[in-house]
Amino acid sequence: MPTLFHHTLTRSTQTDNSSEALLHKDKVKSYQELISESDQISAHLTNLGVLKSDRVAVYLPKQFETVVSFYAISMAGGAFVPVNPLLKAQQVAYILNDCGCKILITSLSRYKQLKSSLDEIHSLQTVILTDCPLEQTPNNCMNWIQLAEARAATGGEPPTIISKDIAAILYTSGSTGNPKGVVLSHSNLIAGAKSVSEYLENHSGDRLLAVLPFSFDYGLSQITTALLSGGSVVLMEYLFPRDVVNAVATYQITGLAAVPPLWVQLAELEWPQEAVDSLRYFTNSGGAMPLATLAKLRTSLPKTSPYLMYGLTEAFRSTYLPPAEVDRKPGSMGKAIPDAHILVINEQGEECAAGEEGELVHRGPHVAMGYWNAPQKTAERFKPAPQKHCDGLTSEIAVWSGDTVVKDEEGYLYFIGRKDDMIKSSGYRISPSEIEEIVYQFPSIKEVSAIGVPHPQLGQAIVLVIKTEYEEFSEEALLKHCQKQMPNFMQPKAIKVVADLPRNPNGKINRKQLVKTYNDLFAWSR
Repeated sequence: MPTLFHHTLTRSTQTDNSSEALLHKDKVKSYQELISESDQISAHLTNLGVLKSDRVAVYLPKQFETVVSFYAISMAGGAFVPVNPLLKAQQVAYILNDCGCKILITSLSRYKQLKSSLDEIHSLQTVILTDCPLEQTPNNCMNWIQLAEARAATGGEPPTIISKDIAAILYTSGSTGNPKGVVLSHSNLIAGAKSVSEYLENHSGDRLLAVLPFSFDYGLSQITTALLSGGSVVLMEYLFPRDVVNAVATYQITGLAAVPPLWVQLAELEWPQEAVDSLRYFTNSGGAMPLATLAKLRTSLPKTSPYLMYGLTEAFRSTYLPPAEVDRKPGSMGKAIPDAHILVINEQGEECAAGEEGELVHRGPHVAMGYWNAPQKTAERFKPAPQKHCDGLTSEIAVWSGDTVVKDEEGYLYFIGRKDDMIKSSGYRISPSEIEEIVYQFPSIKEVSAIGVPHPQLGQAIVLVIKTEYEEFSEEALLKHCQKQMPNFMQPKAIKVVADLPRNPNGKINRKQLVKTYNDLFAWSR
């Protein structure tokens, strides 16, 4: 069993290294080609000064260079930081600065968007452009094509890396302020891939379709689970849901992972027979799948096994519901994934009885190392597990999810709600404070509260409740400001102007009351 992220490649090639690893549009990259190019780029990264645990950011859509970068960074001993390609310059610059990025791998167009912000990122030493003609490469950048073709003359021994060392940092929104970097070890990534591939029964004949961003642990796991099993991954950026259905048929996809908003759209489409015959399973995470949507998918895909899952970036994946239990346990998020121990803990720190609501706590090798450069936030979420579950040994750190769940008499878990104010829309965890900070940059805003309310397709829709004292306030202008400053998944779906925002006894804006007030705002579309 591999111990480091990049070992998944060499393990998978023990039988046939000429087999397909990656497919993108009409091109194919074999395991041997992936290994060779990753090794080549890794050598150049070492020459550029990448040392153990140095952060290298990858700001690209899903393409060959993206995956090669992840493995090359790992081979060089660095930590890869996938940046969501949907993010705008302001969010990208924050991530690069927060993680102390040493090298950025991106495209020419994205570099031009970021250029004015890069001077403020003092840790950044080199930018590598993946799609730039040699003669157009800016003076302060390097060219991927040149690096891929030129042999690197490396010197010295490669760094000593063990499974507990940092492999990646994934940025996820926190309940307050800017996103937090979840630090993952090599062991975390391998344990997650091993657990998921075990219950999905992945094998070398599987071909997975990667439609989710690799900055999302659920999206990244499509690479790790497939390549650990010797299978292949089709890299895809889609414009319309129909594109996904067509790709399943065209590439003969056996496994498809998506979030509820996409499943809602896919369930309304007709699936060609080629897709019906090839798709062995589909998985859902990032929020509960509506029962009506699940029923439609099962009717359209009668041969396909549904796996309903619950996860959080801080622990990769926590639970899954086996397909055989879907009818018997409707609405359940299942039980613990292999090699994980899931507890339901009440406010007294004791394990809950059946039917008693409590906080989901995750023990096991999937538990991340913490948040990058944020010890206080780490201490709030990564806390000792209840002592009686640690066999009397030194305190073991577990993830306290902040999610309220309940288990039935058979131990099956059901999601109740979140303790914090996080908005879950389109599968993304979104910080209200992050949205509000951007809205406050717009003139004429006196107060604002961003809330999430139920939406039949998005899970939750973002609503801005604002107070303004200016008659010239323009809702249209505010929406344009948001479109310029925020990615699509953070865009508000409605704006409500009020005379005053409600407050709780501590003087804070009462978000719960606002959610209750606007809870049925999108009921017409359900």
